[in-house]
Amino acid sequence: MKFDKEQFKSSIENRLKRQYGKSLDEATPHDIYDAVAASVMEIIQGNWMNYRKVCRDKKSRQVYYLSAEFLMGRAMGNNLINLGIKDGVASVLKEFGMDYNLIEDQETDTGLGNGGLGRLAACFLDSLATLEYPGHGYGIRYRYGMFEQHIENGYQVEYPDNWLSHRDPWEIKRPDLAVKVLFGGNVVSEQLPNGKTLYKIVNAEEVTATPYDMPIVGFDTKVVNRLRLWEASSPNGFDLQLFNDMKYLQAVEKQNNAENISRVLYPNDSGPSGKTLRLKQQYFFVSASLQDMIAYHKRVIGKDLTKFPEYNVVQLNDTHPVIAIPELMRILMDENGFGWDDAWNIVTKTFAYTNHTILAEALEKWPIDIFESLLPRIYQIVTEINRRFCDSLRTKFPGDWKKQQRMAIVGDGMIRMAWLAIVGCFSVNGVAALHTEILKKIELADWYELYPEKFNNKTNGVTQRRWLVCANPELSEFITKRVGPGWEKDLSKLSALEKYSDDPESLDEFMRIKHSNKKKLADFLKDTQNIFIDPDSIFDVHIKRLHEYKRQLLNILHIMYLYNRILEDPSFDPIPRTFIFGAKAASGYRRAKSIIKLINTVADRVNNDYRVRGRIRVIFVPNYRVSLAEKLFPASDVSEQISTAGKEASGTGNMKFMLNGAVTLGTMDGANIEIVAEAGKENAFIFGLTAEEIQKIDSEHSYNPQDYLARNPKLASVLSQLIDGTFESSTQAIFRELYDSLVYGIEGQRPDVYYVLADFDAYVEAHEKILEAYADKRKWAKMALLNVARAGKFSSDRTIEEYVNDIWKLKKVSL
Repeated sequence: MKFDKEQFKSSIENRLKRQYGKSLDEATPHDIYDAVAASVMEIIQGNWMNYRKVCRDKKSRQVYYLSAEFLMGRAMGNNLINLGIKDGVASVLKEFGMDYNLIEDQETDTGLGNGGLGRLAACFLDSLATLEYPGHGYGIRYRYGMFEQHIENGYQVEYPDNWLSHRDPWEIKRPDLAVKVLFGGNVVSEQLPNGKTLYKIVNAEEVTATPYDMPIVGFDTKVVNRLRLWEASSPNGFDLQLFNDMKYLQAVEKQNNAENISRVLYPNDSGPSGKTLRLKQQYFFVSASLQDMIAYHKRVIGKDLTKFPEYNVVQLNDTHPVIAIPELMRILMDENGFGWDDAWNIVTKTFAYTNHTILAEALEKWPIDIFESLLPRIYQIVTEINRRFCDSLRTKFPGDWKKQQRMAIVGDGMIRMAWLAIVGCFSVNGVAALHTEILKKIELADWYELYPEKFNNKTNGVTQRRWLVCANPELSEFITKRVGPGWEKDLSKLSALEKYSDDPESLDEFMRIKHSNKKKLADFLKDTQNIFIDPDSIFDVHIKRLHEYKRQLLNILHIMYLYNRILEDPSFDPIPRTFIFGAKAASGYRRAKSIIKLINTVADRVNNDYRVRGRIRVIFVPNYRVSLAEKLFPASDVSEQISTAGKEASGTGNMKFMLNGAVTLGTMDGANIEIVAEAGKENAFIFGLTAEEIQKIDSEHSYNPQDYLARNPKLASVLSQLIDGTFESSTQAIFRELYDSLVYGIEGQRPDVYYVLADFDAYVEAHEKILEAYADKRKWAKMALLNVARAGKFSSDRTIEEYVNDIWKLKKVSL
């Protein structure tokens, strides 16, 4: 687009005057950021309004992506790149005597997501807009993110993530589109003259859902889609009479209870009150979103809701929004007069479901007592869906009572949301080839037998606009210089880099860029965390959510092994390595938090021992988030993707590493399998048991960790250090639990559930191969460059095109 520098300058100055009553000289960096963002929003608004009008006029079929998380990251840099005006804005700021990077750093990360689920949603929205498909996100406008992670005495400590301490200049409040959502109450029925029964909810708690819209700007296009987030409040939340009676807390009790719904991302749900709040959150944003879609359909398409699936498709991002299925049934029957069969026909043509997990405990279930008391009408509808479905099972599998019980949506005092999703959706997809096969053959085998036509795979992807153009401008320039422009919208063009994999000049430049990014990370950590790392060392990076199956524990046990080896063998002098961790553990996940304490305890020991100085260093970077990831991925040499085979659904961090020229150290799990297939096994370091081998061991109940300890005394020595007084006495109890979980098993689990000890030797061997390969700098450069060249498959653009062709059936709409 054409950028008018003088007009943009005037806009900034006028914004400062109107918003803050300040001149340019008086403004703080944050004032400048806010004025720049507001001026950019003014540019975006024209396209946004025009695109809405075109979609309305064409009555376009649209997709709505329902997700509990949208891990958007910071908006300014991404929006400026997608608009093609980043250089122009930087030039304006330079003329004002300001550094663009300083102004960009005033923006906080949005507190709307935590892990891969939310980041995938963000990438998908970017791709939808870039590819010119009308597609929008729906979620919750959390007042606080999950938490801001601090490390105190080695322990994770959670502080409020107050990401909205300043106004968010990238959102627009839409109180004119507010809707009401009901909780609790009683269901009453009324017999109508036509013989139908009308159901109503009375004496319910009423909550107002107010939408805030965030623009999703496509790259090199005028398309602007929308992320609509709902904020909860009470319509009568302030009782003046109680306040005048000096009952101040009671006067605002309703308002506080309502606001709690959109207050925090993923509140602790280990107790009944936490579970109730989580269920409230899910129903709140789902009900508000469906009401919004129905209102739009009536306003733009017409009042005939039988045509709703022709113009609308709803993708459920994991089980959090699955309650949308009975909620749409309620809206159609109770508010629009549909009978059951006609309503069910609409519902089952509207929804598609993405499964993101293999772990059985992550398949969401709700206790009936909580569900029924909070959502009495929805409970009635779910039980009726279950009754009709079980009738069909008895016809399909007569006499197979066990299968019928296994597949019942309601049973054992619980409502199984994944089962509800499969029954109510027309499509069920996994997110990597291995994941989908495990779902079909093992975890959801009963369902695949029943509905084989519903199951399909959509391997995840990431947007190259955020993770290369925005995060790694030097590498982006390197790519454009060799393959030309256009790869930003067609990542398959990266394959043209292959011919440079034997070109010494290109390989040297490639490694200079890597070193530059490592230096930038080192400077950032020194300035912000007072952490010192050596850019000339290997950066071995393990950044993802902290969960036992992701095996950060295997990584830190190996570091302990290395440390012991250096102390015991003075002749052992490996290439210097910096091991970098970044991860948040869920606030109620005790063992994950113990692993964080172990990492930091080992780091303190290793980093302060002069005997290993310059050879290994261990860093835990607190408060891992998108803006930090944008610095870590470009600087990484080794990508730690070491989850237990068969446990990771896909992973997208592995793709971001690959795209930025890091070499994968991983198991054959999730999307690692497809990454290795693209990159070539010779350009990765693969180790460990396969999913099939683990399934065989599990089925035979033959796993014995003592075998591995007896076989490897050095490993046994490492584990002994957890309990023999090597570390401070205050850690003995939590490290003893880690030890027992590996060696004996605790809490009813067998020992070493995630095969840490079984894979340890192979992991050590893989690390030795990394050192051998890295010693030959030219060979390493070639491996890393070929990873970039062969990353084309892993664009979220490719994933979205597959969703569009196979599931959503959208048509491009452009301006």
